[in-house]
Amino acid sequence: MSIKKAAAVAIVAALGVTGLAACGGEGTPAAGRSGTPAPKTVTLVSHDSFNASKEVLADFTKRTGFTVKVLKSGDAGEAVNKEILTKGSPQGDVFFGVDNTLLSRALDNGIFVPYEAKGLDRVPAAYQLDKEHRVTPIDSGDICVNYDKKYFADKKLAPPVTFDDLAKPAYKDLLVVENPERSSPGLGFLLGTAAKYGDDGWQDYWKKLRANGVKTVDSWELAYNQEFSGSAGGKQAKGDRPLVVSYASSPPVEVLYGEPQPKVAPTGVSTGTCFRQTEFAGLLNGAKNPEGGKALIDFLISKEFQEDMPLQMFVNPVAKDAALPELFTKHGVVIEKPETMAPEKIAEKRDPWIQQWSSLVLK
Repeated sequence: MSIKKAAAVAIVAALGVTGLAACGGEGTPAAGRSGTPAPKTVTLVSHDSFNASKEVLADFTKRTGFTVKVLKSGDAGEAVNKEILTKGSPQGDVFFGVDNTLLSRALDNGIFVPYEAKGLDRVPAAYQLDKEHRVTPIDSGDICVNYDKKYFADKKLAPPVTFDDLAKPAYKDLLVVENPERSSPGLGFLLGTAAKYGDDGWQDYWKKLRANGVKTVDSWELAYNQEFSGSAGGKQAKGDRPLVVSYASSPPVEVLYGEPQPKVAPTGVSTGTCFRQTEFAGLLNGAKNPEGGKALIDFLISKEFQEDMPLQMFVNPVAKDAALPELFTKHGVVIEKPETMAPEKIAEKRDPWIQQWSSLVLK
């Protein structure tokens, strides 16, 4: 969910491997099985859009004695694939950012070990898709087409609302999407079209999009911050696509990071193009610091972290007791009826659909 920060400045600056909570504090890490102290650093592997307040992560360090190091590993699809390739010898202790579109791939490849997080009773059962607790739900959001309000106002053209609209001649050469093989928003959008048009209808829909000039790039960062004319980054990069696959919560980002801060978001959401996404974290199989990893997963669903997420990663918290900030609710869009798909069907259809999509769109 993904969701990801849709801010030009905040996302483009990839941090690589960064110690985000550097202060020492009260508390001592739990001892390992050998009786020696456990490592004082816990490594969180994530997609590129992970972010958290330094103060919040410093509080985690103060509570537990563990310092968080973040390893950003590309878009979600790329990051999951890297963990599969390093199964048993992971890059870190916890992985954050696998979503419902990629969950079965991660679980089937055994990259996580079970851990039932403390405080999980505060998370609705609808988000808990793995009964073995190999992953813990952290956030949710809706993948939707965003549009550049100024472009459509200048052209005196109504922005698209539905999937059907995107294939109309009026929107030819305007849409940029992400490759579903590499990007979770791209995969979510593909699944949204399959949910909308059915197993036998989505291919014809994508033929129409291709004929209508849809452009494909490898990642959300490229699509939103380079190609999309409505984002701060896209404006700097002189992007010329006023339609992009992003999130229903992307408009608040453009407000928060605007200089000066606008009273109204410069981007809008095509509310009939959305697919519901949930993101998870899991303890990696072979983690060097499993105790630190468990403590971190507990913290990710704590009220403190859950309330920090909306203006850091622009996603919805899953904990029932977490409140949303005013800026997020004022400028974000609530999607009442997003497209959804059962996890079992995603597991069955995802890979063959991606292959079919590649043949239809990329060749």
